[in-house]
Amino acid sequence: MTRAAKPKYRRILLKLSGEALGGESGQGICPEVVHDMARQIHAVRELGVEIVIVVGGGNIFRGLSGSERGIDRSTGDYMGMLATVINALALQDALEKTGVPTRVQSAITMNQVAEAFIRRRAVRHLEKGRVVIFGGGTGNPYFSTDTAAALRANEMHADVILKATKVDGIYDSDPKKNPKAKRFTRITYMEALQRQLKVMDATAFSLCMDNKMPIIVFDLFKPNNIKRVVLGEKVGTMVSN
Repeated sequence: MTRAAKPKYRRILLKLSGEALGGESGQGICPEVVHDMARQIHAVRELGVEIVIVVGGGNIFRGLSGSERGIDRSTGDYMGMLATVINALALQDALEKTGVPTRVQSAITMNQVAEAFIRRRAVRHLEKGRVVIFGGGTGNPYFSTDTAAALRANEMHADVILKATKVDGIYDSDPKKNPKAKRFTRITYMEALQRQLKVMDATAFSLCMDNKMPIIVFDLFKPNNIKRVVLGEKVGTMVSN
């Protein structure tokens, strides 16, 4: 008998973009995609890994693009935060249908649909085997959900941020435009900043760099990739010191 593979990480923060929940179009919520995400997260939880999730809202509304069309930036960002809660509830529903106990915590209080974010309560949920989904971004305008992910990962003492994308890592140029683009297997925070690689926005990235929080950028849409990353396989690109 072969021994079951042991996870490399004890507690992870999974960052999901809103566009990922929208499937191919990146718009709205694609039930098939959300249920596939739930199955992947369920498989990782079965390994005994504690999971917190930060979800974006770009499939429904993006504050920055709203401000470009005349909406006040702060108002647009709050609208985007509400979109992240819609996505969090959709993911919660899919996870609970697979038998995973889940709690949604929001940085904007809305007691009828989500708990208010309280760090100690979130930690207690993890200790009880629940997956915690953070909605509402940071609760402040002008901050992205990438920054929310960096903030929550540090607050929750996660071992790593897993940034799920539609590409299989970080490239030195856009692989869709440049067929000779080179993919990094590992890169330092400083090199990523100097090259202006769009891993995360500068605020999120600086927070990770200052607190030595590693980031793994990987393709969410390859089968079982979340599990492969958690087991320590060489998937995607690692950003660290």
